Amino acid sequence: MHYSYILFDLDGTITESGPGIMNSVRYALDKMQFPPLPEDMLRRFVGPPLAQSFMRFSHMTAEEAARGIACYREYYVPKGMFENSLYDGVMDMLRMLKNGGRVLALATSKPEVYAKKILEHFQADAYFSAVCGALLNEKRVEKAEIIAYTLDTLGLTEADKKQVLMVGDRENDVHGAKENGLDCLGVLYGYGDRQELEKAGADYIAASPVEAARMILS
Repeated sequence: MHYSYILFDLDGTITESGPGIMNSVRYALDKMQFPPLPEDMLRRFVGPPLAQSFMRFSHMTAEEAARGIACYREYYVPKGMFENSLYDGVMDMLRMLKNGGRVLALATSKPEVYAKKILEHFQADAYFSAVCGALLNEKRVEKAEIIAYTLDTLGLTEADKKQVLMVGDRENDVHGAKENGLDCLGVLYGYGDRQELEKAGADYIAASPVEAARMILS
C-alpha cells in the first residue's frame, strides 16, 4: 500500500465501546418511556450518529431524538464513556504504523471532546496527530463531514488524497471515505460484518488490528 495518512474510526475500530453506548441508550429509552430495544438492535447504535439511530430504531421525531441524546449523555458522560476497552492488538497496530512513519488521525462521529478523553484514558492519544469528531450541538456528525474536517485539520489538499486511507468497521465509514475520494479498509472485529463492508465498497478488509497494520505497511 502507498498510504502515508491513516484515519481511524473510534467505536468498533479502536475501542470496544458497545457496553457503554448500549447502556446509555437503555437509560435514555427508559427515562423517556420508550419501549426497550433488543440487544441486536442496540448494537446498531455503535458507530452511526445517535439522532439517526434514535429516529431509525425507536421511531423518534427529530425533537424527541434531541431529548434522547440529552438523556443518553446523563448516563454516558459520568459512566458509559468508560464502560469501554481497547480491542486486543490495537496498541500494537498503532505502534507499528507510527514506527512505520505513518501519520495517524482519528475521525469519529462521537463528540470530539469525548473522543479525546477516551484516548487519554487508554493512553493512546500520543499516537494521533489529530483527533477530530462531532460537536456537542450535534453539528458535524455525518462521517463525510468529519473526514473532510480531518483532512483540513491535517492540512491535506486534493492532491494528497491518494495517500490517505480511512479505517473503520461500519458502512458509514466506507461511505464517508468514498464521498471524500478516499480508499477505505474495513475491519471485521468491530460491529460491521464482511457483507456490510463489501456492499458499501470497502477496498480492503482485515480480520484483526495487527493484520490491518501489516496490510498498510506491506
